[in-house]
Amino acid sequence: MGQPDDASTRLRNALATADVVAAEDTRRTKALAASLGVQIAGRVVSYYDQVEAARAPKLVDAVASGETVLLVTDAGMPSVSDPGYRLVVACADAGLPITCLPGPSAVTTALALSAMPSERFAFDGFAPRKTGARHDWLASLRDEQRTVVFFESPHRLAQTLADAADVLGADRRAAVCRELTKTYEEVRRGGLGELADWAAEGVKGEITVVIAGAAKIDETVTLESLVAAAQALADSGVRLKDACAQVIAGTPFSRRDVYEAVLSARD
Repeated sequence: MGQPDDASTRLRNALATADVVAAEDTRRTKALAASLGVQIAGRVVSYYDQVEAARAPKLVDAVASGETVLLVTDAGMPSVSDPGYRLVVACADAGLPITCLPGPSAVTTALALSAMPSERFAFDGFAPRKTGARHDWLASLRDEQRTVVFFESPHRLAQTLADAADVLGADRRAAVCRELTKTYEEVRRGGLGELADWAAEGVKGEITVVIAGAAKIDETVTLESLVAAAQALADSGVRLKDACAQVIAGTPFSRRDVYEAVLSARD
């Protein structure tokens, strides 16, 4: 949730009438109910990542016995990078009724605010934490022509953006959406390199990143022509790595391909 006023009437009624409220964070859920002027009448149980598998069976039993179980997660949608998937699967397998109370979504809100094409997009959850896995994931996006949306920790944002600029090109368009629908909502748009420099100063809050899809690849471009173009930019004063990142846009070659080829040509 962002602003409490984003909560629907259906959510308010569900909080007040559910027999069981399974909460990712019981304190935050109780605080949410209080801000909405709702008294939770049912029993409140914790339901977070580490206990999800163990507690799902009891919640399924509660639904099977005729009780209403309301699953509430923090700053997101249950099952979407939040607890809930196991419970939904278990209820579906048991033939039990399941419904969703639609609410604010950081994914679609960020996409709408990014000023990027949204007809086709991919959501990739959280960016990988480890450097090697993150580079492999970013490499898989090099030729992805859909807009890509993902979540990131504010503590890792600067490094992830720097890695993205290195792998995808400093000029590839992106947007960083912070604290969506909250008091200090902020949206920064620009090239990956520019955004990485901004994030290096420190960023706080819930972060959603949107990266523009790759340009349609021109298979007729040769490595030799890119080497010449990168060398020309470098001769004009552009840093070689930045020059290589600029010339690869819309080509099947990586910045490293061009960079190493330029060095080889110089030798």
